[in-house]
Amino acid sequence: MARTVAGASQKMLTQTLRKLERDGLVSRSVTVGVPARVDYQLTPLGESLLPVQRAIKAWAETHIDEVHAARARHDASAG
Repeated sequence: MARTVAGASQKMLTQTLRKLERDGLVSRSVTVGVPARVDYQLTPLGESLLPVQRAIKAWAETHIDEVHAARARHDASAG
């Protein structure tokens, strides 16, 4: 069963995963079958980004109300 990522089409997700594979951040494995199964896993290089991703997530969670307020102010002044 395919999992979905909110706001991402299958095509966009596939393109992004291919770029991440090319950059060495994920590895791809295919299991032959009907249907074929494709799995992705973080490489050690990809795993080295986890502390950075966690820090960004924590910042976003702390500041989300400020971001929403800034968007509202901008949208109100833009028309």
